[in-house]
Amino acid sequence: QALPVLFKQWLKNEEVEEGGTAMLHCELTKPNAPVEWRKGDMVLQPSDKYEIRHEGTHVELFIYDAEAQDA
Repeated sequence: QALPVLFKQWLKNEEVEEGGTAMLHCELTKPNAPVEWRKGDMVLQPSDKYEIRHEGTHVELFIYDAEAQDA
């Protein structure tokens, strides 16, 4: 049976000025494992607001033009 994907590095809180760019980063135990970024029940999709990068075990979410409701 395959081992589960685990976090090697957990997300950290990020503070950013309103209008700035926030970057969230985590590291997984398996390369290219499927990842979903969520805000509540909503799955975030790549757009002008959100950029998702996934290289090997490293996964990043960029939130552009940050607003209070992005918290």
